[in-house]
Amino acid sequence: MIKSVSIQNWGPISNLQCQGLGRINLLVGKNGIGKTQAVKALYTAVNATEQYKRGIEHRSIAQLLTDKLYRTFMPKKIGELVKKGENELQFEMRDERDRMLKFRFGKDTASQIQNVENTYEPCDTNSIFIPAKEIISLQSLILESRSAKFNMPGFDDTYLDLALALTPAYRGRNYKEFAEVRKVLKSAIGGKVEYDEERKEWYFSDDKHRVYGIALASEGIKKMSVVDVLLGNHFLTPESIVFIDEFEAALHPQLIARFAEMVVALSQKGIQFFITTHSYAAVKKFYILAHKNEIDIPFLSFEEDDIKIHNLREGLPDNPIIQESVKLYMEELDL
Repeated sequence: MIKSVSIQNWGPISNLQCQGLGRINLLVGKNGIGKTQAVKALYTAVNATEQYKRGIEHRSIAQLLTDKLYRTFMPKKIGELVKKGENELQFEMRDERDRMLKFRFGKDTASQIQNVENTYEPCDTNSIFIPAKEIISLQSLILESRSAKFNMPGFDDTYLDLALALTPAYRGRNYKEFAEVRKVLKSAIGGKVEYDEERKEWYFSDDKHRVYGIALASEGIKKMSVVDVLLGNHFLTPESIVFIDEFEAALHPQLIARFAEMVVALSQKGIQFFITTHSYAAVKKFYILAHKNEIDIPFLSFEEDDIKIHNLREGLPDNPIIQESVKLYMEELDL
């Protein structure tokens, strides 16, 4: 589990310093202010440490990190990731065992990061980034577009990694830690997404045993089903880290609440979450869950040239999402 992160001069982010990260971490703020950049930066670093010396992997941590930055952010040169007007980008993360990945590079860096320090040991843990757009119905298209035959840059590595991870479940029974959560998820969406091996396609089977092609399932069902597939095929383990961009995308408010409950349940089994959101309903639900379950949920509010850090267990902080909700309420009173 990541316990602290330091990011300086990364794209729109001037300075992010956060100690004491939790099992669930919310990032809020207006569009273009750096939330997605932050979670992608963390995902890139985590992925590099997970791939380091795995199996026949021979690349150094610097090479893995450089390649992942290219394929995730798709700059023409690495130095383009440095905040405009600044000379150097710096990044550091540490976990609960005080293992550390630290790197920096300048605006003129072309193709290879040189300054990398890593104390992570090789591991078999898998972490994943879940984009705002659902992926299940696009899986074959993503895999084809990024194949050696085409290698089209339309989908960055967050899409490709998830498409590769969405393999059918062939490895037996659930992790016992996740079995109950998967039952709750099935109840929330009214069915289950499964894979037809003969037709080589996904489908949705509802609680009344009606079967639909995946294209007919709702965006919300497909988005929540991604987590179920990753639990069912054992890609995710109790040590995984899950990054979710725009948590509320395509979800009805009732599903937002159920999804939040599922996240809390999985976090209590060991999975760590980093979640970006614009939704007052999502923030409010996590606030309630923090109190009900007596858990800390760090709340990172991205504002102009500043990132304020709160704990939802200590209260609902003032931030643009809540301010807009209050504004709408006041407008209603004036009617």
